[in-house]
Amino acid sequence: MNNMQPETVTVERLEGAGQAPCEVGESPVWREQEQALYWVDIPARTIARLDIGTGKKTGWRLPEKVACITFDRHGTVLAGCETGLFAVSLPTAPEASVRKLAAPDFPLPGMRFNDGRCDRQGRFWAGTMVQDMAAVSPAGSLYRYDAEGTLSTSVVDGLIVQNGLAWSPQGTTMYLSDSHPARRLVWAFDYDTDAGEPRNRRVFADLNQFSGRPDGAAVDSDGCYWTCANDAGLLLRFTPDGRLDRSIALPVTKPSMCTFGGRELDTLFVTSIRPADGANEHDGHLLAVRPGVHGAPECGYAGVL
Repeated sequence: MNNMQPETVTVERLEGAGQAPCEVGESPVWREQEQALYWVDIPARTIARLDIGTGKKTGWRLPEKVACITFDRHGTVLAGCETGLFAVSLPTAPEASVRKLAAPDFPLPGMRFNDGRCDRQGRFWAGTMVQDMAAVSPAGSLYRYDAEGTLSTSVVDGLIVQNGLAWSPQGTTMYLSDSHPARRLVWAFDYDTDAGEPRNRRVFADLNQFSGRPDGAAVDSDGCYWTCANDAGLLLRFTPDGRLDRSIALPVTKPSMCTFGGRELDTLFVTSIRPADGANEHDGHLLAVRPGVHGAPECGYAGVL
């Protein structure tokens, strides 16, 4: 194991997010115009919102599992769920209003969308997986949903647990991971920003050499890639040339995804998963980490839902 000693950084558990932990917290999204953070709990079929200033939490329930979200310019949610992509309106809680937009041809039963994020041009990318991770099935694929509302065919296939989508600040490098214990890899691609096509796939970080599995990720303004090291309770930062240069210990076992937010984009908000056995008091809760760097702003969906 090629691990470095984790840094001591102040990590805050956001009590305003609620005392009840998520089973599988995922897909944190910072809404600058609201100064609010949104995220999901996949098995609970919920989208949550936390007003950072007041600490008020709001939640909406969907008719099926929701794994990843982004917003269009009018505040409608684009969500990757079990059976496809949905436009989700968030009226008065607790029920959301949903409309199905598109769905891939799932090759196997028991699949769903997993990790999703927009590129710098506002195309929404999301991948699929077989929900039974014990099956070790490489039936997952990565898809692109463009601003015209067209869902692509599979762009990257052979994925077990698709994860880790992120783009460099200029948008010319795309990152993608497979977080299954049998893979534990992060890939980088050259990204054609005009065509929305990733090319020249290569291994960027092999977490078989480190602790944990590469789950959700974010990129900072220096172009460094932060990944949640699931099962290791760490945030790992890799430089653009694939070198591990920072490791931050977290009070949760299974950090799942991170995003930069706050007024100065200087806070990493981290969701987490609550283990079925041996969970501690922080597992499943939302964390705020201030790593001393700023994030690269994330883009929403460029189309109108």
